[in-house]
Amino acid sequence: MPTFAPRTKLATHKVFNQPADFEGRNLFADDLPLREASLREGGSDLRPRLARLGEVVGSERVLELGAEANRAVPELASFDRFGRRIDEVRFHPAYHELMGLAMEHGIHDVAWEPGRLRGGHVAHAAMLATFSKAEAGTMCPINMTYAGVAALRIEPDAVAPWLTGIVGGRYDPALRPIGEKCGLTLGMAMTEKQGGSDVRANETRAYPLEGPGSRAVRLVGHKWFCSAPMSDGFLTLAQAKGGLTCFLVPRIAPDGTRNAIHLMRLKNKLGNRSNASAEIEYHDAYAERLGEEGRGVRTIIDMVHHTRLGTIAATLGLMGMALAQAVHHAKGRRAFGALLLDQPLMRGVLADLAVEYEASCVLVMRVARAFGETDETERAFARLGVALAKFWLTKRCPAFVAECMECLGGAGYVEESALPRLYREAPLNAIWEGSGNVIALDILRTLSREPAAGAAFAAELASARGVDARFDAAADALTGRFVADPPDERDARFVAERMALLLQGALLLRHAPSPVAGAFVASRLRGDGGRLFGSFAGAFDVDAVLSRQTMSD
Repeated sequence: MPTFAPRTKLATHKVFNQPADFEGRNLFADDLPLREASLREGGSDLRPRLARLGEVVGSERVLELGAEANRAVPELASFDRFGRRIDEVRFHPAYHELMGLAMEHGIHDVAWEPGRLRGGHVAHAAMLATFSKAEAGTMCPINMTYAGVAALRIEPDAVAPWLTGIVGGRYDPALRPIGEKCGLTLGMAMTEKQGGSDVRANETRAYPLEGPGSRAVRLVGHKWFCSAPMSDGFLTLAQAKGGLTCFLVPRIAPDGTRNAIHLMRLKNKLGNRSNASAEIEYHDAYAERLGEEGRGVRTIIDMVHHTRLGTIAATLGLMGMALAQAVHHAKGRRAFGALLLDQPLMRGVLADLAVEYEASCVLVMRVARAFGETDETERAFARLGVALAKFWLTKRCPAFVAECMECLGGAGYVEESALPRLYREAPLNAIWEGSGNVIALDILRTLSREPAAGAAFAAELASARGVDARFDAAADALTGRFVADPPDERDARFVAERMALLLQGALLLRHAPSPVAGAFVASRLRGDGGRLFGSFAGAFDVDAVLSRQTMSD
């Protein structure tokens, strides 16, 4: 019988006209708008630390870890092989490695480092944005751990072991008492089925445990969303005798046993696949009161305030990675006789996206700086600014990522590309920590109840007046509208949008190159822009804007 040698390949064509792999780059140092904004607002001494993180997360190894952690999603283990209830979440090793890297670089505690005088919250935001470019899901527990410190400091003596375990701690996924661990993480369990964002409708009950002056209670009830259920402890809200109260719930009770926190199921989410979110029930779970009884919302608001900073930083990271992918593709792909980057219409789209990203960078980092200030004007600005940024940036993010995906054509729509994961992640931060309507109403309440916040906003606009008549006219129009017809709830979204745009415009006029600031003011404030990215009329120095996206150190 005849024999046939096996074919080793079926070569029908040569693969060419494709961009190089997106890897081996510094995701901080190569991002000029992020680098400029973070170092300006946080101090140039942050450069080495941020650059080290950018180099690590831009490596081929970490980019692949991010992809792998989202392919191999967390799994719930309710029982062990002997039938004992364990309520654990099991993760792929890539997740643990990413968490270890994040805590090794101090994203969770840089803002709280002893002796740090300035720039800590800017460093947190810049690092979280940079890490989110490679993998965003792990930033949920990292950001909640960072934000939890703000709430714990209400009673620092009572929770000293927790603060010690977080600040300076490193990733330790083992389930054991906090005193035996080299680092701690915190999660959050607030909302219930019947209330959602209306936490005052919560029905989980807290029953006091015996002991004079005891802060300890047992909790009975459920939570519809428990973010990061593998954390060492959770801040939660429950009804006590004096009203809605905040409690700290450890996974290991003081007697060394597993606390009675039952994980009913993990959420099957659209995105954020590497991170676990659970529905839980408290079955007489041990907890300790944090803050005054009946003032739970006031206690937890510090944590929510700080987690909102993380949501806008993560949004910035998603936008930055999507834009970098689009520019990279356009630089390495030819069509109709020229590089995509040299095609006039594509250049216009990319330049408009670049303007949007520049405006997002200056806003996030300016808000982050305000978090670290002790001046009451700055603190008031932080409360208003983070809400404005969260409302606007998280709404813009899905359309922004979708446009970047389209720049890659069909190659951007397949799972081997980073864009599908970024696209699934894009809507999330608009939902977490208060959806759009909640945030818009928060903005109106802040303006009504805190005159200092409105004054701080007006001061930011005033600092940019006289540079561009178009900006001045837009600012006058909003101010005039407030005087003629004070906003009510039906106006909340319009007010939030216009205030955010004016704040971005003011910051760009003060800090960005004139082609960037001018393009923003013309397209977003004067009305020369359409409803789509790349749709604008009038002068727009595309070359100057794009040059900032194609340079690096």
